Amino acid sequence: MHRRSFIASTTAALAFAGAPVLGQETITESLEITGGFTRASPKMARAGAGFMTIRSTGPADRLLGFASEACERSELHTHIHDDGVMRMRKVEAIDIPAGGEAVLKPGGLHLMFIGLTGQLVEGETVEATLIFEQAGEVQISLPVKGPGATE
Repeated sequence: MHRRSFIASTTAALAFAGAPVLGQETITESLEITGGFTRASPKMARAGAGFMTIRSTGPADRLLGFASEACERSELHTHIHDDGVMRMRKVEAIDIPAGGEAVLKPGGLHLMFIGLTGQLVEGETVEATLIFEQAGEVQISLPVKGPGATE
């Protein structure tokens, strides 16, 4: 009986410990970051994008930027309609309302990895540090999904 209990609790602990490694969920004192991913890139691509949902479980916050060794320069971007054409534009910050969320998704707000230092390969992960006004630096792992992934 004691042995079964030990095996069950060890299995549960390993399953729980695996979640952050997969980049599926990162929880801080005041934020929940879920559904993160980036897309695979062709060998010659110079840029890539990162997506996720950032939910506030406390006061309002702002995503001010991010850093990653996967790129030479990092920016926060959105898409806008400009004379009937969708164009990307840099944004200074992304607001996360108190008790609300910011959804970074294809065709909307996103992390922009500019000057990729290597190919983004499906099945691998990209490490990044999100920089928040209130929460400070938060480490995340973004799984690299297929080129057309939307979630």
